[in-house]
Amino acid sequence: MSHNDHLFILSTKPERGFALLDSGNGMKLERYGDVVLARPDPQALWLPHLPESAWQKADGTFAREGKHAGWDIRANAPKRWQIEYGGLKFFVKPSSFKHTGIFPEQQPNWDFIRARITAAKRPVSVLNLFGYTGGATLAAAQAGAEVVHVDGSKVAIGWARDNAEISGLADKPIRWILDDARKFIEREIKRGRTYDGIIMDPPAFGHGPGGELWKIEEHFLGLLELAKKVLTPDPLFFIINGYASGYSPIAYENNLRELMKEFGGTIEIGELAIEEDSSGRLLPCGIFARWYAV
Repeated sequence: MSHNDHLFILSTKPERGFALLDSGNGMKLERYGDVVLARPDPQALWLPHLPESAWQKADGTFAREGKHAGWDIRANAPKRWQIEYGGLKFFVKPSSFKHTGIFPEQQPNWDFIRARITAAKRPVSVLNLFGYTGGATLAAAQAGAEVVHVDGSKVAIGWARDNAEISGLADKPIRWILDDARKFIEREIKRGRTYDGIIMDPPAFGHGPGGELWKIEEHFLGLLELAKKVLTPDPLFFIINGYASGYSPIAYENNLRELMKEFGGTIEIGELAIEEDSSGRLLPCGIFARWYAV
């Protein structure tokens, strides 16, 4: 395999439920349903297309002033609302860390997950580590997989369960696990549990529910080795996403090559981006690497 025929930019296009309206000057202007939010994005190292007046109409703006950072939300703006996006439904809520509860750039991965599970034509089990508010979990469950969703945040798991409910997936076989990712996999190895698909979206830095420290540069390799031990003998896919960790997707690819040696298959790597509604310009939003059986 040459080193460029598997390098992709997966971009998310505007939808009724979500659109990137504009970006620039280290900010992005997004529409979630009918609500428009402006928040920082260090990748937006260019000038905006839309006039300042368009930005001033935002229902909420995340601003940093000195040591203080937070949302300035219009009085009549909702605190939490629903959108339909990527074939799923989500609650959106501006949070203290400038996040909104959804990473729209992951939509191409949701499509990939659904396609691999559907094509398998057999019962499929999926493990989603650092599952956050559940986009990948819901996509897998929607396609008919049994899913184990692991996250270290009780709030995120509650949010994900609410998203499952409004997406009509509350009765699907999803196990919601509040745990440290490493501790959970270690127990799964002892239990002899295995999975056909693994998804992981490790943060650069974080904490488990018991205060367990996570630093990607110290703990990623160990977690990856553990995760490989819970794959079935005939696995379908393994996805690694990276957000704000500073790594190249090639770094993730080099780890997935071990799976290719063992199972054959294909690796795809690259960037995740969102296409701007006003210009078609792409806003880079993270990296991905995924292995799948052919």
